[in-house]
Amino acid sequence: MALTTASTLEFLSKKPYTPPSWASHLNPLPSHVFSLAHLPTPIHKWNLPNLPPNTHLYLKRDDLSGMQLSGNKVRKLEFLMADAVAQGADCIITIGGIQSNHCRATAVAAKYLNLDCYLILRTSKALVDQDPGLTGNLLVERLVGAHVQLISKEEYAKIGSVAKGLGYAMNTSEELNFVREIAATTGVVLDPVYSGKAAYGLVKDISESPKKWEGRKILFIHTGGLLGLFDKVDQIAPLVGKWHRMDVNESVPRQDGIGKMF
Repeated sequence: MALTTASTLEFLSKKPYTPPSWASHLNPLPSHVFSLAHLPTPIHKWNLPNLPPNTHLYLKRDDLSGMQLSGNKVRKLEFLMADAVAQGADCIITIGGIQSNHCRATAVAAKYLNLDCYLILRTSKALVDQDPGLTGNLLVERLVGAHVQLISKEEYAKIGSVAKGLGYAMNTSEELNFVREIAATTGVVLDPVYSGKAAYGLVKDISESPKKWEGRKILFIHTGGLLGLFDKVDQIAPLVGKWHRMDVNESVPRQDGIGKMF
């Protein structure tokens, strides 16, 4: 059966860009974009516990902008990739942390458009000479054939660094436990680098100053980044549980083959 909806016809297509009124003063204005995301992403009510009276919280799900490209990173890549193709580029080079969502999205977008991709990824000095493995974003990047080059954080720090808590992509146990609690109570999985820290700060401020937030309407943008959690499994493991081996009474008769559903 052929799929002929507007969204499927537009995906990966190049189209003229008309800026919204609030961006019309930008110079230079992009002339075209590549349609790489499934937009608009949905908005729904987010039932966080312990909100002040008459406070309404909504969640903008940019984590649902696509599969390999899920997250807000794809929004800028629609412009950057169009510019690269217009200039006749045959490869894309970008840099980020070892679990960079931007780098993963760039690798997939480049492959969609038949461009080669080189990723320069920051890692620890102890691991810079080792195979980085296939965890989280690295799995997707390497599956789509990106060229991965490693640089130590110390070498990268000579250029510059960012300090958003303990630092970029670093989390306290309180932040990770917050991510776990939100997933367990609302079903929404936040990433540890951006959305998790931002939501942690929001909820902390709401709990400390409830009167300031009472009666307000809040829109929180979930920017994606789920795969970044795979790099935190050692920190998260002590925070999660809820598993055990099921005890089966020996008096219950067992049968080989297909089991019965009751």
